[in-house]
Amino acid sequence: MKIIEKISKKQESIRHNKLPTIAFMGDSVTHGCFDVYVKNNKLETFIDMKNAYHEKIREIFSMLYTETPLVIINAGISGDRADLGVDRLQRDVLDYNPDLVVVCYGLNDASRGEKLLDKYEKSLESIFEQIIKSGAEVIFMTPNLRTDKCDQPTGCQIIDDTAELVAKNENEGWLEIYLNRARVLCDRLGVPVCDCNMLWQKLKENNVEINSLLSNRINHPTEKMHWLFAYELVRTMFLN
Repeated sequence: MKIIEKISKKQESIRHNKLPTIAFMGDSVTHGCFDVYVKNNKLETFIDMKNAYHEKIREIFSMLYTETPLVIINAGISGDRADLGVDRLQRDVLDYNPDLVVVCYGLNDASRGEKLLDKYEKSLESIFEQIIKSGAEVIFMTPNLRTDKCDQPTGCQIIDDTAELVAKNENEGWLEIYLNRARVLCDRLGVPVCDCNMLWQKLKENNVEINSLLSNRINHPTEKMHWLFAYELVRTMFLN
């Protein structure tokens, strides 16, 4: 991808080339949300942005290109969906003139079942087309799996009810339905896909306990699992 060429050129001549800029557009996982708690009868998240996958990408590139800093834009918002992302894409991402935009939507979208399926596809299409029109590159990254069972009730009604609802939606297969729509769209538009969800599926098929990889045992990966996203994204950048 051109982003690698730009990083390489910056390393070669740091004084005469623009700082490479990568923006990340998505939901709570991109935002840097991990465990959850209840405040004023609402579910809230613990946010630790320094341990999110985009910061691990910065760390990987600082190892590969020791003299080249990256500009990282974290445009993730907890609870966000693709249709909401359309409305803020220009303000939160494109106004910063990024070289590459990584888009990751699906977790919250799929929770609406059939209701938002068509809108999800149309919203992603709008996001991709606007990014491409701006001159930036784009990667679509599929998200992690969610819980499919509430195996360790917390005793907190709000948290346990949320886990049950997410597990029901996951078992109905809505996330896979949404992501398959996105994969077909990406193929049609020529958008590279970093298919991390497929890797999570392989883990599950080989008896890995998915809930143990979720910091809130609902839908947020642990800090260590953010490395999976980071490595796979860097790999996608080099191989496309």
